[in-house]
Amino acid sequence: MSNARPALSRRGLLATGGALGLGAVLAACGDDDAKSGGSDGGASAASGPWTFKDDRGQTVKADKTPANIVAFVGMAAALYDYGVQAKGVFGPTTTKDGKADVQAGDMDLSKLTVLGNEWGQFNIEKYASLGPDVLISTMFDDAGTLWYVPEESKKKIEAVGAPSVGISVYDRQLTEPLQRMLALAESLGADTGSSKVTDAKKRFEEAAGRLRAAAKAKPDIKVLAGSASQDLFYVSGSNLSIDLEYFKALGVNFIEPPEKAKAQGGGWYESLSWENVDKYAADIIMMDNRTSAIQPADITKATWQKLPAVKAGQVISRNPEPILSYDKCVAPLNDLAEAIENAKKVS
Repeated sequence: MSNARPALSRRGLLATGGALGLGAVLAACGDDDAKSGGSDGGASAASGPWTFKDDRGQTVKADKTPANIVAFVGMAAALYDYGVQAKGVFGPTTTKDGKADVQAGDMDLSKLTVLGNEWGQFNIEKYASLGPDVLISTMFDDAGTLWYVPEESKKKIEAVGAPSVGISVYDRQLTEPLQRMLALAESLGADTGSSKVTDAKKRFEEAAGRLRAAAKAKPDIKVLAGSASQDLFYVSGSNLSIDLEYFKALGVNFIEPPEKAKAQGGGWYESLSWENVDKYAADIIMMDNRTSAIQPADITKATWQKLPAVKAGQVISRNPEPILSYDKCVAPLNDLAEAIENAKKVS
């Protein structure tokens, strides 16, 4: 995570919960091509022409189903869950100790070419060497900006010749991008009617029902979505983020910073100094678990440790950039449902 300034820094954007502050910073990201490697776990590339209409309204066409796929790491992780193996990835893939980043899901990193592990990194030579058939990423704005594709490298990436696909994760509920990813995976050869996929969707729906019931049973439990950096604490609004919008629709009682307070964060979040971290009284705190954020166990600020929810042990993790497969979205629903079911009113 990192500091957020009026003209959001790129790290400030990352610090805001995945989509926080994208408006200003996303202009520093571009969009473009990709490629992926074959299929895995049941996906079989169909023969004949391939087309897919993405969330920019652009219809991508190819003579055959893309085999060499390059994707933002979270998108590649979702495709992997559907049996589609990417060849190259970009974005947070490994941690400093070489382990898989939370956004890498269950992928075997040894089978991937990593084009860049941090914001602004995208090795075009490696990208071209993969012979990409398509480049896939998410979009955190309504301008069609592909997440983690550097704007300054956009023309060179486009020159490689692979078309791009963008799936929007901006200002909509989680179920919509989940459906879009399923459709994309199917177009790339995934067997979306397999028991693995249908079972995962069933578990997702059951978990959603559990969260709805928990929220209904304890409507007074207030939940705060936060993210920590060295100098600032970010309070995410429940609008714009796909997971929070969906949880709110299921009845979760979120603390919502006023629009004026979120203005500096592009409408995504409010920035608080650690001295003011107690501005909102919460019963449960959901904390950003991405490697760009400081984790709760490493927060030494006395003001944090005095928060009622922290003292009560009512802090859970949250990935502001959920991996868009039904399988990976079951746990966040169940984790929040369990937290609400067991929560004590401390605010």
